Amino acid sequence: MYGAAATWRRRWYSSPARVSRLRRPVVSVGNLSVGGSGKTPVVAHIAQILLALGERPGILTRGYARTRPALGVTVVSDGVRLLADVAAAGDEPFMLARALPGVPVLVGADRFASGSLAERELGVTVHLLDDGFQHVQLARDVDLLMVDDRDLDDCVLPTGRLREPLGNAAQADAALVTTENPAHARNVADTLGIEAAFTVRRQVHAACGLSGADLAGRKVAPVVAFAGIARPERFFTDLTAAGWHVAETVPFADHHPFTQADVDRLAEDASAAGAAMLVTTEKDAVRLQGIDTHGLTIAYIPLTATIEPADTFRAWLIDRLSQR
Repeated sequence: MYGAAATWRRRWYSSPARVSRLRRPVVSVGNLSVGGSGKTPVVAHIAQILLALGERPGILTRGYARTRPALGVTVVSDGVRLLADVAAAGDEPFMLARALPGVPVLVGADRFASGSLAERELGVTVHLLDDGFQHVQLARDVDLLMVDDRDLDDCVLPTGRLREPLGNAAQADAALVTTENPAHARNVADTLGIEAAFTVRRQVHAACGLSGADLAGRKVAPVVAFAGIARPERFFTDLTAAGWHVAETVPFADHHPFTQADVDRLAEDASAAGAAMLVTTEKDAVRLQGIDTHGLTIAYIPLTATIEPADTFRAWLIDRLSQR
């Protein structure tokens, strides 16, 4: 029943008369399943591509799990200044705004209203619709779908984790598959009936200290890793693969609002494990502001993504946008 309703909704909005269209092109990045699929670093990567092409991209996002939401549109960044804190923006929009100077970031349930404001007041020339595959009430010019092998064997909510049936994936213009093997990405796209396929490669970078602490040589010491993201196990695996000595892992729910009690417990875990440092994701780090760390070093690990082959994807994207 859930799958049938999702498909009916998509068909209802397939009529041009029922969707809203912004004056500037819209590039959507989304996925089929609930929870994280690595969209945020991909959105950041595409924004950087568009900046290099001389565009002024803007990011339109829902701002899930905001602890202080507001009605209407919240401008997190105008491309020059941060105008909202993490409570009003949400962790991912705040992180994007901080990492992407020159890129306005706007939060709101009505993405058409956000986009209209971005065009009218912030000079945006291309919109990036974050988590947009199911936001079918807004017309898009490029529909990018992040998928992986787990999606192919899954089913729709509430039994599985899919937001809509696999058959609807064919509405995407390109599949973005996290893999090192282009042939595998092509096979996934063919299975889903998607015309174009590209690979997504993730890269873990050097740790950054929340308080600016010197982290040289800390990788060899035992650490306690924690994460409040949709797939914390992937972060823990990335840490180990990057050479970190992970003594203990502590998962939290996605978008978990960290409290002083959480950090107190993590400090106890670190002491018990003989660890001198806590390690988390960049997304989690923005939710730790203002919490007493008891002198314990907390580091976050920046994660970036690239879409490969880079030149092919860039040319493909330019061609799609030129058809506007």
